[in-house]
Parts: sequence; C-alpha cells; structure tokens
Amino acid sequence: MKLGVNIDHVATVRQSRGGDEPDPIMAAKICEGAGADSIVCHLREDRRHILDADVKMLKKSVTTRLNLEMALSPDILDVALRLKPDQCTIVPERRQEITTEGGLDVVRYFKKITRAADLLRQKGICVSLFIAPEKPQITRAAEAGVDMIELHTGCYANSRTRSAAQKQLKTLSDMTHFARDLGLTVNAGHGLNYANTAPVARINGIEELNIGHSIISRAITTGLQQAVKEMLAIIRTAT
Repeated sequence: MKLGVNIDHVATVRQSRGGDEPDPIMAAKICEGAGADSIVCHLREDRRHILDADVKMLKKSVTTRLNLEMALSPDILDVALRLKPDQCTIVPERRQEITTEGGLDVVRYFKKITRAADLLRQKGICVSLFIAPEKPQITRAAEAGVDMIELHTGCYANSRTRSAAQKQLKTLSDMTHFARDLGLTVNAGHGLNYANTAPVARINGIEELNIGHSIISRAITTGLQQAVKEMLAIIRTAT
C-alpha cells in the first residue's frame, strides 16, 4: 500500500508569519526521500496555506506524483489545467471550515463534476473524487468517468467506541470492494494518525492512504523524515 503525504500544514505554519519558512517544497523533498509515494496539497480558494507559486514549484520538483486537491471552482480549475499535476482530487470546500468536512456530493453535482473531470482528463490528469463510503456516491463517481476515488475515513477516525470503529471499518471494506468491482481505483484518507491507521491499511483493495496533519504534527518532535518513516512502517507492517 502506498502513502501520500499532505504538506498543507507546512504552508499553514509559514503563512502564520507571512514569511518564507518553513518551505513546503523542501518538506515535499524530505517526504519523498523518506519513502512517500506521492505529495498532496490543497490549493484552496482563499489561499489560506498552499499558494499558486507552491503548486508551480511542486510540479517542477516532485519526482513521485503530485496530487492537487481542489474545489469545483473555475479559478482553481484553471490553475490545474495550466499546471497539469499528475492527479487532481476534487473535494468539497467551505470557506469557514478548518479542514475538509465530509465527502463530495457526486449525486447532487454530477453534471458539474463530470464536466470538470472531462477537462482534466483531456490534459492527461488522473482524476479522483473525495467521497463518503456510500454506494450512491461511488456509483455516480464511476458514471462520471473518473479514474479513482478517495474514501473519506473521518467517520472511522472519529469513532468513540471500538464497536463503532469496527462498523466503520466494515463499511470502508465493503465500499472498497464495491468500487473496485465498478473499475475504480480506491484510495482513502482523513483523520488517520499513528494510532488508527493500521486497521485501514489492512483493508484489501485500498491502494493508497493520504495522510497529512498527523505526520506534520509528529514531525515537530521527531523530524519530518522520521515521521514519514514511522507512518510507512505502520502501513507496511499492517499489509
């Protein structure tokens, strides 16, 4: 199983002072050097952390795979079509949210998503949708012609009891198999950390876990290279 490291919060720290440090481009290089399989960043409409210049530099410097998370915004879509990252993951976005809340509603916004996905794929960009592990959403994602989905693991990560977590794991497993039967590549992420990642990593059929906040948080005390290596060890031991 692969690991994609989200470097948004490196840029969050930088933007808190409005300077140049820490540098998300350097962070991406360290993550790759530690074994990360892809670099993830979210160019938000309000540019609260990752900036256009960051995406441009990451496109030039990332040697694994650059996964750009993006909302269905004409402005952000234009950036993606111009810079052509390896992958675009379409996510929901609200200005007041602290982090992405819930999955993209493919059922409701099917036509808009399909149009954007078509434009991205015409540029040779792999398209993923960040969605809840629900059959209607997965079915419409397949009908939209995207390459892959990323299952939202927030309900699992936020479970307060072992039985609730087990129920969510079963849902993630069942929906992974359902999606793969429809021909979709399946990734997963959101809220995963050093304590709860292993059970998700054991789910057969998930190809990549995308993790950011917990790795950047651990890096404050261990260093970024070590934080990535520790997460990779959890995933590899589980699988």
